[in-house]
Amino acid sequence: MPDHLIVIRAGATEYELQGRIRGTLDVPLAPAGTAEADRIAALLAAAPPDALHIAEDLCCEETGRIIGRRCGLKPRRMAGMENLCQGLWQGMLVDEIRRKQPRLYRQWQDNPWAVAPPEGELLEDACHRVEAALETVFLRHPTGRIAIVVPQPLDQVVRWIVAGESMGDLWESAPAGPGVVELPLAAQWRKARHRETVGGS
Repeated sequence: MPDHLIVIRAGATEYELQGRIRGTLDVPLAPAGTAEADRIAALLAAAPPDALHIAEDLCCEETGRIIGRRCGLKPRRMAGMENLCQGLWQGMLVDEIRRKQPRLYRQWQDNPWAVAPPEGELLEDACHRVEAALETVFLRHPTGRIAIVVPQPLDQVVRWIVAGESMGDLWESAPAGPGVVELPLAAQWRKARHRETVGGS
């Protein structure tokens, strides 16, 4: 198992900048997102990771290409790390959903574990597939530091699974946290693997 996991949030697309729910829609980086990727690449270049894995997503591929070029790494695709599927809400403005489906919106905000968007994915199901995908990646790297590039808000899900960090608002279009974080892996991952319930603390 690697010693550290570097979780990188892919650069922003126009959907995030407009306050839209992107979900699994394939959208390229916005110019601001390219600038974000450049900043992260410059930061990582000072101490490059040993490997770079990317979600199968256009904005992740573009972000990974920028980082890989700067750090001398070839991005490798990760199966099972697609973004949260938000079903019929994908492409809609968050404010639009709040107005048109206020009850379901409140339920999602209050307890996202118990409700999914119409034709969308339950958060618990997403966590199970992401955990399995991470396990596959970790098996390839017995030691060292590895980096993964995932879309927003999947980065929040990964950080919750690995280190128990709060997921916060999964619809926040401009998250306040950093676009890259390095997590010591072994202790947190063992704790997460033995968590009794997905929704537990």
